[in-house]
Amino acid sequence: MISDPEKSKKLAKNESIKEGSNFLRGTILEGLSDTSTGAISADDAQLTKFHGTYLQDNRDERAALIKEKKEKAFSFMIRVRVPGGVCTPKQWLGIDKLCDKFGDNSLKLTTRQAFQLYGVVKSNLKQTMKEINDTLLDTLAACGDVNRNVMSPSNPFESELHGEALKLAQQIHDHLTPQTSAYAEIWLDGEKAKVVGEKTEEPIYGKTYLPRKFKIAVALPPRNDVDVFSNCLGYVGIPEGGKIAGYNVLVGGGLGMTHGKTTTFPRVADVIGFCTPEQAVQVSEEVVKIQRDFGDRSDRRHARLKYTIEDRGVEWFKEELNKRLGWELQPVRDFTFESTTDRYGWNEDADGSWTYGLFFESGRLRDKAKLAIREIASSISCEFRLTANQNLVIARISSGDKVRIDQILSQHEVKLPQELSGLRLNSIACTALPTCGLALAESERYLPHLIDELDAIIDELGLRNESIAIRSTGCPNGCGRPYLGEIGLVGKAPGKYNLYLGAGLDGMRLNKLYKPAITHDEIVSELKPVLKAFAELRNQNEHFGDFCIRQGYVKATGQGSDFHD
Repeated sequence: MISDPEKSKKLAKNESIKEGSNFLRGTILEGLSDTSTGAISADDAQLTKFHGTYLQDNRDERAALIKEKKEKAFSFMIRVRVPGGVCTPKQWLGIDKLCDKFGDNSLKLTTRQAFQLYGVVKSNLKQTMKEINDTLLDTLAACGDVNRNVMSPSNPFESELHGEALKLAQQIHDHLTPQTSAYAEIWLDGEKAKVVGEKTEEPIYGKTYLPRKFKIAVALPPRNDVDVFSNCLGYVGIPEGGKIAGYNVLVGGGLGMTHGKTTTFPRVADVIGFCTPEQAVQVSEEVVKIQRDFGDRSDRRHARLKYTIEDRGVEWFKEELNKRLGWELQPVRDFTFESTTDRYGWNEDADGSWTYGLFFESGRLRDKAKLAIREIASSISCEFRLTANQNLVIARISSGDKVRIDQILSQHEVKLPQELSGLRLNSIACTALPTCGLALAESERYLPHLIDELDAIIDELGLRNESIAIRSTGCPNGCGRPYLGEIGLVGKAPGKYNLYLGAGLDGMRLNKLYKPAITHDEIVSELKPVLKAFAELRNQNEHFGDFCIRQGYVKATGQGSDFHD
């Protein structure tokens, strides 16, 4: 029962949309049948997010179409949920085919181990969604005010521990998936080709779901390859005797903010206690319910769990969680992270099979790269794992197939990890323009060119193999996790970015603003002397973000509330 006094405030419009939607049905079916427009109503556009699809338009074409008094070039982005990044070759081929059949011929690997398809027009939307479900993947809760795709370490075959972490991610995913049958009714004509909801009520979420999106990740030291501290709820596996003894529980991470509004800020999660593997799913449900009951439903800019905890305090949250659990979290266990970097190239796993970690710039696959992975999926026995850094791990490869994979990648001129700088291998960029309606500046189309120029500098300085995390996003919402980049770029206006420095390579410390609203040439000129100083003055094994703080380029950010200081 929601009884918090904050709920007396005027609710955000999205709350009435959700309440009146009949558990996410709205008038979506009626809107899809309207052939007079390529769009859907504003209310239904909010609801379709819960089903995993966003209404967008091509902003490169917008001005010309408006001048010609024509409708915007509307299309839909579809996000395919892939819990823990697990994808079979058959599923990859199915999604690959749909990119060409209904999309823009490209495939985007996201920062949450998911797929995104672009350019699907309204008349093809339902069929695309149905065919995605035919691959035994789905899009339900890939977006919207619910728990999103649950992340885990990208290769469960690296050790038994990694397999246990993946299992937990999938258990939480299943437990927190919305139960409404609306998805099957709208997109599958009521068929349950894959069980994606069978009820008319929501036992966990209620009829208004959560105040905003909710993100969960499972990490396993020493590699923080899911950026676990950026999530609303995180689990850090603690090994003991060759098994995971349990998980440290993290709450209150999140990276979105609003330019010029200092009451909004990114935040890293607090570590609040320890639970056993058997208790972890219950913890996830109760944390979600606390946010359901106490999250801010009046101001969507203040609606994430991080603000609930920031406003009420970590101790209040722990007490409330322990009360709802009916037992207390144990004391936090020690752990250490070393980096957020993926494992690249060839690696032998615990079961004797091999994995190959591939880098794809900004997670975008098209043309030759797309053809290469298609051929591997079609001809070689393996498994695929999408990473939280927009990359791909090809797993369960036999020794005899290694040469063939090398040949396929070479034939299709795929850039191999050993050919790329440490800076590029640690880069992330959100999509931004032309399709994201929130983008203030370029990101995916800009970052590779910036890295080209920075690579020339770091080559000259002898830093080519140095891991330096650079993250870019087209707006302050932070989809490219820029505030955890040792170098962070956030779009401020066309051609202008806020430049941030000083995050931890381990993903445990936010960066801080270094220079506001600067152009490309200014970014390069500002970074060049800092990189030069790093090459000359750094301590042994010192990372770039740590160096920036030690040398006074920026102050260390202790927590989100310190971010704007």
